[in-house]
Amino acid sequence: MDRLTVVLADDHLVVRAGMRLLLSADPVFDIVAESSTLGETLLAVGRYRPTVLVLDLTLSGQSSLRSIPELIAASPRTRILVLTMQEDPAFAREALRNGASGYLLKEAAAEELLGAARQVAAGGTYVQPSLGARLAVADLGPPGATTDDRLTAREVEVLSLLARGHTNQEIAEQVHVSVRTVETHRARIREKLGAETKADLVTAARERGLLA
Repeated sequence: MDRLTVVLADDHLVVRAGMRLLLSADPVFDIVAESSTLGETLLAVGRYRPTVLVLDLTLSGQSSLRSIPELIAASPRTRILVLTMQEDPAFAREALRNGASGYLLKEAAAEELLGAARQVAAGGTYVQPSLGARLAVADLGPPGATTDDRLTAREVEVLSLLARGHTNQEIAEQVHVSVRTVETHRARIREKLGAETKADLVTAARERGLLA
């Protein structure tokens, strides 16, 4: 197999170092650049046009989900493998819909990362098996929640809990996801709705019938 060029995009230096060490041990992979922000990632992808971009879903506090089409436009032949802590299948569904070729959790074994990178580089699609079955199930919101074409059902659920004053930790425990996942949902809600303050979140929730 020809050498596969790779850009690593993650805002944690230790994580990037681990990925670099792992991938570099396989002679087929050539790490050509690393980045920690969306801006750096776009520049690196446009400059190096790598075979594979290994992308975290949160870079320096920004969600990279909506930037996937822009990254692909910068280098159409680059295949994007999302490597993240976000275990909510709604994220995987949206990442694939936006053009990613793979979705893998950071808890995956080293061999699985290598296999996933090879598979997407070859033109295939890879989704971590533990998420496969969950992707087939609709992501339902809380009973009585209204729909919103700008928010996913899970984001509606998180908005409802935020407006009621729950902390990120409390929300994570209630909806059975990590605190990091809640933080990402919260950032995307603020971005989509332009809700900068707690009062804005309460108003948005009330407008959607989420508060009595």
